[in-house]
Amino acid sequence: MIPWLPPQPRFPPLESALAEPNGLLAAGGDLRPERLIKAYRAGIFPWYAEGEPILWWSPDPRLVLFPDEFKLSRSLAKTLRRADFEVRCDSDFEQAVAACAAPRQGAGGTWISPEMQRAYLRLHQLGYAHSVEVWSAGRLVGGLYGVALGAVFYGESMWSAVRDASKIALAHLCRHLENHAYAVIDCQMTTSHLCSLGARELARSEFAALLERHAGSASNAAQAPGRWRENAMQDLFVQAS
Repeated sequence: MIPWLPPQPRFPPLESALAEPNGLLAAGGDLRPERLIKAYRAGIFPWYAEGEPILWWSPDPRLVLFPDEFKLSRSLAKTLRRADFEVRCDSDFEQAVAACAAPRQGAGGTWISPEMQRAYLRLHQLGYAHSVEVWSAGRLVGGLYGVALGAVFYGESMWSAVRDASKIALAHLCRHLENHAYAVIDCQMTTSHLCSLGARELARSEFAALLERHAGSASNAAQAPGRWRENAMQDLFVQAS
């Protein structure tokens, strides 16, 4: 059995999460900003199917990506040095989230329901949620979005309409976070794709300790809540080549 959350934004201890399904901690509650922020700072995230109660998760182990450990392949490095793509931040957060939520070939539905989209748009308006967008010929062709708290970026979803677009977004995100002294990217659940890009697993207790050190107050202005500059990531790799 898992607890049903009270109206106040409180959560049970992480250690009480189920082993099967891995990390299921609680149900109910809402997606108000104060609850979401409290959840992320504690290492908890919402994930549920549309029409079902909100489910809250804290899996063990937890997949993370340290920005300086991103694996940049030769082929991706070559792509990054070309001028085919424009990489922007927060230029159209709503469209980026909608693109991530759109049905994908071979996938069953989406967990990014209209309710979830509205919740993260509100976090974006408050300066906590951000998108990294890859544009080509004036069209959004890939990207990602997530939540930034202190020196931690919590990745939510990534998407590509053309080859390597989401990898381009992730590479720029890692370089940007490294430049601004962010500690880690939370990747939530383990996937072979993210592991191939340098992500690795941490025990939940290690991850919680990492958050305790880095997910509180921002240590510099670049980590403070607020909209990221639209061109903050443009040419990060072209300039370094």
